[in-house]
Amino acid sequence: MSNYHNVIGFLIHKNFGTIFQKIVRKIINSYAGFSIDFGVDGMSSEINPGKAAGYILKFYAIILFAISIFLILFGSYLTVLGGSVYYILAGLAVLFAGVFIWKGRKVGAYAYAAMLVATVLWALWEVGLDGWGLVPRLAAPAVLGLPLLLPAVRRALGLVGGAWAANLTLGAAILGTALAFFWPGERVHDEQPHLLRSDAGAGKEWPAYGGTNAGLRHSGLAQITPANVADLEVAWTFRVGASPDPAIPASLQTTPLMVNDTLYLCTGYNDVIALDPVNGKTRWRYEAKVAKGQSYRACRGVAYVETPESTVCPARIVTNTVDARLVALNPETGRGCSDFGVDGEVSLLRGMGDVADGYYYVTSAPTVVRGKIVLGGWVMDGQYWGEPSGVVRAFDAVNGELAWAWDIGRPDRTGEPAEGEAYTRSTPNAWAPMSADPDLGLVYVPMGGSVPDYYGAQRRPFDDLYAHSVVAIDIETGKPRWNFQTSHHDLWDYDVASQPTLIDLERGGKVVPALVQPTKRGQFFVLNRVTGEPVMPVEERPVPTRGSAPGERVSPTQPFSVAMPSFGDETLTEKSMWGMTPLDQLWCRIAFRKARYDGTMTPPGLDPSIASPGYYGGIGWGGVSIDPARQLMIVNSVSVTNYNVLIPRAEAERRGVKPIETGGHGHPGGAVAQAGTPYAADIRPFLSPIQVPCQQPPYGKLSAVDLGTGKVVWSNPLGTPYDSGPLGFGSRLDIVMGVPNAGGSLNTASGLTFIAATQDQYLRAFSSTSGKLLWRARLPAGGQATPMTYQARDGRQIVVIAAGGHPSLLTKSGDYIIAFALPEKS
Repeated sequence: MSNYHNVIGFLIHKNFGTIFQKIVRKIINSYAGFSIDFGVDGMSSEINPGKAAGYILKFYAIILFAISIFLILFGSYLTVLGGSVYYILAGLAVLFAGVFIWKGRKVGAYAYAAMLVATVLWALWEVGLDGWGLVPRLAAPAVLGLPLLLPAVRRALGLVGGAWAANLTLGAAILGTALAFFWPGERVHDEQPHLLRSDAGAGKEWPAYGGTNAGLRHSGLAQITPANVADLEVAWTFRVGASPDPAIPASLQTTPLMVNDTLYLCTGYNDVIALDPVNGKTRWRYEAKVAKGQSYRACRGVAYVETPESTVCPARIVTNTVDARLVALNPETGRGCSDFGVDGEVSLLRGMGDVADGYYYVTSAPTVVRGKIVLGGWVMDGQYWGEPSGVVRAFDAVNGELAWAWDIGRPDRTGEPAEGEAYTRSTPNAWAPMSADPDLGLVYVPMGGSVPDYYGAQRRPFDDLYAHSVVAIDIETGKPRWNFQTSHHDLWDYDVASQPTLIDLERGGKVVPALVQPTKRGQFFVLNRVTGEPVMPVEERPVPTRGSAPGERVSPTQPFSVAMPSFGDETLTEKSMWGMTPLDQLWCRIAFRKARYDGTMTPPGLDPSIASPGYYGGIGWGGVSIDPARQLMIVNSVSVTNYNVLIPRAEAERRGVKPIETGGHGHPGGAVAQAGTPYAADIRPFLSPIQVPCQQPPYGKLSAVDLGTGKVVWSNPLGTPYDSGPLGFGSRLDIVMGVPNAGGSLNTASGLTFIAATQDQYLRAFSSTSGKLLWRARLPAGGQATPMTYQARDGRQIVVIAAGGHPSLLTKSGDYIIAFALPEKS
């Protein structure tokens, strides 16, 4: 204890003011179990400066030794792989510094200072003035050099009066942190988009998942403006309640509807709740009582449909459940409509054949058009060849009877399969939100792939024709009119996850009925929604093919939208590898060099490969929002890569990789079985050992695109690392970084864009035309949902967001529905 006593006293000797000395003494005397008494010179006569300095130098040198060995060993490996020689050289410099600091010689400090100077120059050469790029290169080396600032250490090393080494260390620290924290985010200001007259989008109500069946996520309301949005406050909060089965958490991702002075929403466990839109009080609640055993629960929305007055329910709230039921409820009472199916329910497992628990369900809101309820279904990712069908079906909104079924493998059969038969198994499925044009009589279906995802030699011609496409289906017949494929023979799980968004575009002085289809690839395809032909040019470009698994066939080209910007698929290099420190950044560089990466759409194979973007996107299920008057598209994008490798079947069996026996979602443990094919697949985000993405931020952006020109108007990193960080712990850094997000945006006629979605728990409002952040509010949980807005009967415009968190983003779970409005006038 006496040695520790000496070190503490020596460190604070003459380094701090008298007031701070008193504070330190009080803390140590109270809590440390021993006392320190400062003399006239600020240090007790009991302190032995020379002995204390010796302990400090030895301890500091040991730290330098350990770091240098890591840098030399792993830096050598990186060099052998063809990577940067910086790490081995830095390791040798740190080792040299440690040896001489151990001996108490000032040449050790000079060596460390020289290494810092070289590090600053190297960092600027690699990433320029990119703040977050400089952090792992400069922050840790600067912090590691901070002991050289201590007067006691400088005296012990004979550096009295020559503090240049310490000052260089401090300068590096200031440079790295200042650039990271204060360097402005990316923003491109083009000419402001022109205004067109438009009545598209939602009005005082919000009658469909995307505002309307066009999926614009736009409201014509303008009470909340850029001038007064800073005054928004919580109007009311409602809690939906925890999952009835605590072992199976439910993710609250709902976007409520507002119809006829009532707010309708669903919970992750498929209860449907009607609320008073003015105060959030419950009007009724339908308990879905979903079957136990489902290991993933989410519901993103419900649908509203009006039916003839002569029916039991002249209007219905329609919901689909995670245990595969379609339910119609009376919007006034919440009771099932008895003329719909059996007591208001229809089983979605009819005609599906054998379906294991959790292998088929629906999370997206159903689409209602011309009296028909249209829905697809989510099929478990990557488990085995022969999983349930991805059939798309339409049901009569009055009686629940099957109107038609689009079974890709049996296009001649639009009815239910005969007894003992089933819809074609392992066909591409449609789990994302759909949109519809009732005037054209078309429903637009975004398609996923035919499972399993990462090996496709067994896929049939009809699978490859429709997978990863947007398909226009005739609402009356169930027959496709056209389809446009966004990726050919997909091997990366690039499902078309976003709702197609319908807008009338002004092109060359003419108004074109258009469809904008975002993709996980980060590509945007703008199509004529009548014909499916590109409105903005698309071309086939060569893509990588080397390294695919034996037996696989790889498409040599893929479609690229040449007149639209792309998001989330930036080309990676070793320099773009990241980390919190040089040590985990070195690990990421080695992993990058060991992997096969030839650019976007590098195929998976038996050796590790990198997919950029990963299966998360690009653009996810939140889609985009479009201001039809300004012809402005708001895009929240994700840029997180995957590290993929296929596993030969024999090895997979030895490792115990097999299809999961109960329901699940995603890639448990990183490995999926892909039974019935030659290979399992180990698919996981490309993260460092401390669970930080290996690529450089930003990982999420919010951008605006002028649909008239295809140009980016502005683009900024979205979100801070306040609630995320190494090993899953929140960093509490309230600094814009750009973090992963899930959910969508809402824009209004006044020129505002609202979005939550990020890993940090905020709802934000931006200027749609400039990208400037105008307001934000802290949420009690992750806001992984899409906000909506309406005008309540008291005249106020209200913005509502669900705050429930998301397991994939590791955000805080919750059960909150929160409404924001301007203060009530007194």
